[in-house]
Amino acid sequence: MKVQCVICERIDELPDDLPLAKKLRNRPIHTYMCKECHDRIEEKTNKRLATGKFISYKSSRLIENEF
Repeated sequence: MKVQCVICERIDELPDDLPLAKKLRNRPIHTYMCKECHDRIEEKTNKRLATGKFISYKSSRLIENEF
């Protein structure tokens, strides 16, 4: 299955039997991101988390619901 990265528009080939390929085929709303773009975003997110100025809204919602 040919897939295109949503960020860098690189075209990759995925084996048809991978769970990711099945997810992309059956649910068109899901998008593909290549490994390099995924790693770059993960690295930048971890740097932002390390600064202490990054606000995670998911964790604050969980805390609000506990009270």
